[in-house]
Amino acid sequence: MISSKDNRKLKLVRALQRRKERDETGLFACEGEDLCDAALAAGIEPLELLVAGENVEPELLAGVSTLPHPARAIGVFRRSDLPRGTRETCLALWHLADPGNVGTLIRSADAFGASVALSPGSADPLGQKALRASAGAIFRVPVVPWGDRPGRQVALDARAPEFLSDVDLTRPLTLVLGAERAGLPDDVLDACDAVASIAMPGEAESLNVAAAGAIALYEAARRSP
Repeated sequence: MISSKDNRKLKLVRALQRRKERDETGLFACEGEDLCDAALAAGIEPLELLVAGENVEPELLAGVSTLPHPARAIGVFRRSDLPRGTRETCLALWHLADPGNVGTLIRSADAFGASVALSPGSADPLGQKALRASAGAIFRVPVVPWGDRPGRQVALDARAPEFLSDVDLTRPLTLVLGAERAGLPDDVLDACDAVASIAMPGEAESLNVAAAGAIALYEAARRSP
């Protein structure tokens, strides 16, 4: 039973709250039983698993938790154990800095059997907010480098005159999205095979990027053979 706040395992969990530490060690921590169970269900074993009342005093585990209601379980996992390789449909996120949106889009990719490509400058998918938003999908969805995007590249841009429903979405396919305010830069748009918008009969001028990504994935899945 861990009974000291100076225990090396607790120190490791605290350190992994920083992206620099995650990048240097290749490790990340997941808070909460649901995330830890999702990893185990995907066949990914933790390097460390701390459970309040079982192998660590509850108040000590609460002291390293970032949640408003402290997690009962915290697991430490290896980045190298996560899924690899791209899929026939890929969701590419350009400079998406909001970790909640990154995690939510990983969850949507899981629902539609896609992989996710992240550009440099995007939020870390292994930070706590992104992990929670992914709801365990991080253990099932391959997250690949920006340069590994497959197939035909279709960018989403609210200004595009052509609608996504009219664009060729033959797989292999990459759906490219940018941050909500900045969007996609001209060089990224120019490198794509098509640029499309989502038809919206309502009054809103634009969609949250996580909603747009889910709609695009649904449209691609709906038309797949």
